[in-house]
Amino acid sequence: MTTAEREAVHRTAARAALGVPGVVALQPALAERLALAASRVVEAVGAGAAIAPVGAGVRCEIAPDGVWHLEVRCILDEDHRVVDVARRVRSDVGAAVDTCLVQHDAAPPLTVRVVVSVTRTIRPAACETA
Repeated sequence: MTTAEREAVHRTAARAALGVPGVVALQPALAERLALAASRVVEAVGAGAAIAPVGAGVRCEIAPDGVWHLEVRCILDEDHRVVDVARRVRSDVGAAVDTCLVQHDAAPPLTVRVVVSVTRTIRPAACETA
């Protein structure tokens, strides 16, 4: 797949995860946090408009056998049952990425494995102030 197609998979997975009731946000990995911090510095000195990394909170790899491995790192609303939200994220992300791959004419086999990592649970109001 091309870089644009890989970014499409990242965006698709992130949108699907964020659409699940109980998901407050996606938790970026350390590398994504550093990139975002660096982009803010660049923006601050007026060197151009930098944006957050595509699909922050989603890690995506394709194995040599064509199997897609995705990890989605979620921050959840503590008023929702973690296991139910995680299962729904896994299901919705898998279905959305399957559709995305078909639209991009990805070569078979189209196997997508999704792992959901819940990094923390918070009260929804807490994310507005954080």
